[in-house]
Amino acid sequence: MTELVFRDDAYARECDAVVVSAALGRVVLDRSVFYPTGGGQPGDTGVLVQAGGTVIPVLGTVKGEDDTIVHLVDEAANLPAVGTHVTARIDWDRRHRIMRFHTALHLLCAVVAAPVTGGRMSEDKAHLDFDIDMDKLVAEDIESRLNALVSADSAVACGAISDAELDANPGLVKTMSVQPPRGQGSVRTIEIPGVDLQPCGGTHVQQTAEIGALKVIKIRSEGKRNRRVTIAFAE
Repeated sequence: MTELVFRDDAYARECDAVVVSAALGRVVLDRSVFYPTGGGQPGDTGVLVQAGGTVIPVLGTVKGEDDTIVHLVDEAANLPAVGTHVTARIDWDRRHRIMRFHTALHLLCAVVAAPVTGGRMSEDKAHLDFDIDMDKLVAEDIESRLNALVSADSAVACGAISDAELDANPGLVKTMSVQPPRGQGSVRTIEIPGVDLQPCGGTHVQQTAEIGALKVIKIRSEGKRNRRVTIAFAE
């Protein structure tokens, strides 16, 4: 099992770690600040730095078996030996933009009152798909309401809910296509008081004002039930 440093501190940019395994193009550490791809959030990129200064670029991050995190590296890279101490360092600028977008999508859930059928974010844009009639989605209205919530500078808090509480409140699960993991006794939640509360394992900013001004850049149909709202940073 990899210790998830990002779970307790989304602002941690690096951590010391020990190599647990290293195979062709894949490195597993005992602890990591790298978020693995999941929940619509892309995995982190960055570097692994060895004591002698050797730098191994991390091209992406995914979930592995037995609750591990796999750092994807070039297959031609010289891999560190098991037991090697390294510094795991993320591309912070990229991660922070994704954190801002992920938090913005929670606000978008609150603005558009409809089931979410999917979503994804990157460092330059993000979108959610809604099961809703197209004529109910007005870009100017959505943008205005989003920016009002951003400007309110509300706190973004991590919490937890038991499996039983979640089962008793199925409306907390906003995304129809993905169910939060159960079986650990509790599920991590993200709450923006009075705005949004839902299970989420991703990384987020601490205050909504940190997101910055947003703009709706496209609304389009993605099939019979999906209406995609895409947002970007205004600046």
